[in-house]
Amino acid sequence: MSEVFVIFDENLKIIMEDFPMQYIFYFIGLFIVLRGTFYMVKQKHAVIIERLGKFNKVSKAGLHMKIPLIDSIAGNVNLRVRELPVEVETKTKDDVFVKIVVSVQFFVIDAEAGIKDSFYELNNPEQQIQSYVFDSIRSEVPLMELDDVFAEKEKIALAVKTELSDTMRQFGFDFIKALVTDIDPDAKVKHSMNEINAAKRMKEAAKEEAAAAKIRVVAAAEADAESKRLAGEGIAQQRIAIANGLKESVEEVKLAMEDHVTSQDVMNMLFMTQHYETVSKLGEHNASTIFMPYSPDNVGDLQMQIQSSLIAVEEMKNKKKDKK
Repeated sequence: MSEVFVIFDENLKIIMEDFPMQYIFYFIGLFIVLRGTFYMVKQKHAVIIERLGKFNKVSKAGLHMKIPLIDSIAGNVNLRVRELPVEVETKTKDDVFVKIVVSVQFFVIDAEAGIKDSFYELNNPEQQIQSYVFDSIRSEVPLMELDDVFAEKEKIALAVKTELSDTMRQFGFDFIKALVTDIDPDAKVKHSMNEINAAKRMKEAAKEEAAAAKIRVVAAAEADAESKRLAGEGIAQQRIAIANGLKESVEEVKLAMEDHVTSQDVMNMLFMTQHYETVSKLGEHNASTIFMPYSPDNVGDLQMQIQSSLIAVEEMKNKKKDKK
């Protein structure tokens, strides 16, 4: 084993004698120069180049050169769209504490001036964006009630985006959109809101049920009124028919009798005839009870009416025979 080390040491001495040390320094120096001259920039990134500590240029994606020891890479800027969620706690107009989460999408303006400003103007751009979001939310939300915050979250997001775009553009940043991703009121407020919503739903259900019951009652009343109207019209038509029949009967009897027979006599006779027909119909239907006037005077009147009617009928028959 020791013989192997001896041979290796002898070969190394021979190489070092044949290859001067100055060449080694040349290669080391060339490597350092090449490494300090060429640099690579990734896609969607930009590199800030400074010359002797002062801004020189912006290099974008690709292979680039710089002067070694004079030019230096100051920093790398990300040109991709980034998203920053910001949680803000504030109070509404109706004194409800609420947590609002706003997500902002932003990017560095892809121009030399924008890249330069984004790198040099702000030390911590994310922190600055959060500060502006806080200011915007706490300016808008306290002017609204809790229900309006839920209903107009698009308006809140637009206000945040507008303020950020107007303010941060001078620092090389622009904004695509701001989104209100969450609105979280206090736990007690959420419980109260759930109870209010449940009560509203029960109230609406009761209103609908009452409306349905009203419709049913109105429909039944209208049907009953229509039924009574039709029944009344039928009774009226029946009475008109009876009156017309009586009128025709009176006129026919008066024509058949002499002039000394009055209309009243004829009506009495017709009413008595109708009375007998009614009693006969009751007997046909096996009626066991008939209600009649109890007073003796009324019975006497009934007897006189019957006798008068019989006499009138006999006189009418005799007159008809005499005419024949």
